[in-house]
Amino acid sequence: MIPSFILVIWLSGLIALAGIGGAAYLFHDWYQRSWGWDAAAGVSVFAPSLGWDALTAVLAAAVLLLLFTFAGRPIILSLLRIGRTGSNDMDSDPRPSPVPESVHGIDRPDGSRLHVECYGEPAGIPLIATHGWGLTAAEWNYLKRDVPPGYRLIVWDLPGLGSSTAPSDRDFSLLKLAGHLGAVVEFAAKPAVLVGHSIGGMIVLTYMALFPHASGSSVRALMLVHTTPTDPVKTTSGSAILLPLEVPLLKPLMYLTIALSPLIRLMNWLSYANGTTHLINKFSSFAGEETWQQVDFAARFSPRASPAVLARGMLAMMRYDAFAALPLIKVPTLVVAGDRDSTTKPSASRTLHEGIAGARLIELSPAKHLGLIEHHVIFRQALASICQLPRKAPLPALR
Repeated sequence: MIPSFILVIWLSGLIALAGIGGAAYLFHDWYQRSWGWDAAAGVSVFAPSLGWDALTAVLAAAVLLLLFTFAGRPIILSLLRIGRTGSNDMDSDPRPSPVPESVHGIDRPDGSRLHVECYGEPAGIPLIATHGWGLTAAEWNYLKRDVPPGYRLIVWDLPGLGSSTAPSDRDFSLLKLAGHLGAVVEFAAKPAVLVGHSIGGMIVLTYMALFPHASGSSVRALMLVHTTPTDPVKTTSGSAILLPLEVPLLKPLMYLTIALSPLIRLMNWLSYANGTTHLINKFSSFAGEETWQQVDFAARFSPRASPAVLARGMLAMMRYDAFAALPLIKVPTLVVAGDRDSTTKPSASRTLHEGIAGARLIELSPAKHLGLIEHHVIFRQALASICQLPRKAPLPALR
């Protein structure tokens, strides 16, 4: 979720509210038109007709609109099942999560408490995965179930998301988030492989800029997934239109979202209930080879996240720039792009590939911003390659 997504949040929420408003209008119209005059009694009476007529059609339209507004999700999921049912086993469904080997809390100076889960071999090499904005550590469910041999997977919820509490100073700057990643690296107590998706990759790059000595001492390798070295509005589709709108439109909408957070959260729940969130995720984050379970999985994150937290993080992304960090990276680095990613265009990944000495690049295809979920098997193969191979060794074929 990048700053320009604030437009989608508001649009989908307003559509949901419009559904309620439309149903209320139709109910009111039906009610008003159902009154008639009883000449014998000399009074108005409520006498609705329930037959094949225009008045009954108005009532039916109101009921259907209201039902779809509050319970359209099953209909949308049924449509997504057609022609792409997916399998019911755990390997293809990202929703089930295994029980962690251990769960920890890391208290931070800003008042936040980071929720950390560990999987795999307790004595293994740390593999620290940082999720995208608006998501949680559940993003890594596939990886939790299939940790590379010899590794200890450490996943954590970013402050204010999932089970991690928000900072008391409400600071979600990339510098602050990189400091939180540093606390997780310190918790790992061994040189770790850092994996970051979307803002997770931005946090990793900011961490490497803040702590250039970490290369080799605290960090063994990097995997940068569907991410960017600069303000993501600059590297998203439609940036030529969106960039001039950052200050006059996007920022005010974010501050309005913060002020109206409870209302926006209600709108997000309505969008989830009517299936709009599922359609948005299907067409913005997947490229056509996803299962309906993966779409449902991605949609579940939106209503659970605090809109105020999301907006503050988006504001912070607008001030992000990690170009200075690229030449400082001296560890094996794998950059993963989605060939059809409109949220973070493949050109951003190619910029990372060119700016980091010795970095390697793969493009998932067809893939958008959640290509790591849509192509989770290939993604894990790529991760295993960066974990196991020495620097500058060629990548094996990934199929």
